[in-house]
Amino acid sequence: MGNWVENEGLSIFVIFVWLALNVFLFTWYYFVYDLGEKFYYTRELLGPFLALARAPAACLNFNCMLILLPVCRNLLSFLRGSSACCSVRVRRQLDRNLTFHKLVAWMIALHTTIHTIAHLFNVENLVNARNDNKTTIQTVLSRLEDTKNETYLNFARKKLPNPEGGLYVAFTTLAGLSGVIITLCLILIITSSTKTIRRSYFEVFWFTHHLFVIFFAGLVIHGAGQIVRGQIKTSSKEHNPIVCAKQFTQWGKTPECPIPQFSGNPPMTWKWVVGPMILYLCERLVRFWRSQQKVVITKVVIHPFKTIELQMKKKGFRMEVGQYIFVKCPAVSMLEWHPFTLTSAPEEDYFSIHIRIVGDWTEGLFNVCGCDKQEFQDAWKLPKMAVDGPFGTASEDVFSYETVMLVGAGIGVTPFASVLKSVWYKYCNDAINLRLKKIYFYWLCRDTHAFEWFADLLQSLENQMQDRDNAAFLSYNIYLTGWDESQATHFTVHHDEEKDVITGLKQKTLYGRPNWENEFKMIANQHPSSRIGVFLCGPEALATTLNKISISNSEADPRGVHFIFNKENF
Repeated sequence: MGNWVENEGLSIFVIFVWLALNVFLFTWYYFVYDLGEKFYYTRELLGPFLALARAPAACLNFNCMLILLPVCRNLLSFLRGSSACCSVRVRRQLDRNLTFHKLVAWMIALHTTIHTIAHLFNVENLVNARNDNKTTIQTVLSRLEDTKNETYLNFARKKLPNPEGGLYVAFTTLAGLSGVIITLCLILIITSSTKTIRRSYFEVFWFTHHLFVIFFAGLVIHGAGQIVRGQIKTSSKEHNPIVCAKQFTQWGKTPECPIPQFSGNPPMTWKWVVGPMILYLCERLVRFWRSQQKVVITKVVIHPFKTIELQMKKKGFRMEVGQYIFVKCPAVSMLEWHPFTLTSAPEEDYFSIHIRIVGDWTEGLFNVCGCDKQEFQDAWKLPKMAVDGPFGTASEDVFSYETVMLVGAGIGVTPFASVLKSVWYKYCNDAINLRLKKIYFYWLCRDTHAFEWFADLLQSLENQMQDRDNAAFLSYNIYLTGWDESQATHFTVHHDEEKDVITGLKQKTLYGRPNWENEFKMIANQHPSSRIGVFLCGPEALATTLNKISISNSEADPRGVHFIFNKENF
């Protein structure tokens, strides 16, 4: 139990508090509208669907307040960098910002569904009551304001039968029209956020996500129509609904039951969301200001496996290991920003990113940088770039541990390039105060060409460690996962040679996938009573596996070995 609490305890606590607040708000507002005397006559018109519409509306306000906070990257980076505000455990929660963002989004979708369905029944009941010619309490309430000195309760004022009456309400009232618009925006945002769309049609995801501007604008004005109405206080004192409801045919004829007066609920949503909206606006202004600063591409390097490296300079740019930036190339697209992990080290006088060519935008960047040409490209012909960032990630905490496991899959090795480069520079400068004493590095890749651009860095680090008589500092394992047994057998013939025939490194390339259980047990035996940081940049399936093994191989005793799992998210 202790090892599970170490890795997941705070995350589960945060989720539990968030869910508990949703349950509390839903329950509280459900009973406010289901039992409150103010809404006695409103319930007579709408039935149980009044409370079922208003309770999720309160939860929507709460979750819409939260949805923008996890994507305020500058705020999160500031909190990550402030050791006074954030311990390592809290920083690990900040690294899960996108996970929480998605959870809140699904909660918004759930409450929107309940809210919308309930209001569909409400509108049907209101239109039917408005068109009913029988003398019932519903028809009497619906006729209010047909004569002077009355205030209406039924906002369906025109006598149109369903479905025409319902459509008229939906598209002619402020609440109805804004509700339709923000629901459509939400559907487009959520459906375009699926993994398939994000990976194959990133532009669709990027553009539809910016419908959030329309969504929040509609959300703020949605309640301004004040269609949910209740009896005003002064009227309640003169007209007791519990007593007078049975005498609805005598309203206004007896002093005990004057005609009830109603007013709309004042809009509340803006009070919930105005703070996060202002915060996010400031976030975007900071991003815009930084994106206008001049960026110079100093070098473009074409690596194997359809990967290019951009080395750039920007005045005042400062970074930490493993951070990422957003990049825009106006020559390719004026609006699209894409995140890339920095592969340079803070000690270098430039910053760099490695980009694998996998889509329209990266293909366009490849071409405008002249990578499709055989001759060298003049520097002045290189495209202008805009850079926003850097932003913090889990890899910043690598130097907070004495022992770490770095696991990269494919191009996911990029944040660890920054880490290993920084280690190399620190050892070149005799880093005697370096807390990090041991690195276990794992790189999983399907194709041999992917190793080539990274092998030089590993070779330099390998030589540096040997020259300083500290070869044990870095243990690395490179796994070729895409080969079958016959291909691997061909290369195992050369296993006894001094250097690997694929990478040129002394450490031999392994074939297949690691036995993670054995790797964790071996490392646990080597480093008893240690907190070992496990850092992954790779697919979700691998993250799930490593997280489970980190928990299962951590000891319940606080003084024992503990594997602390961290994953890159951006």
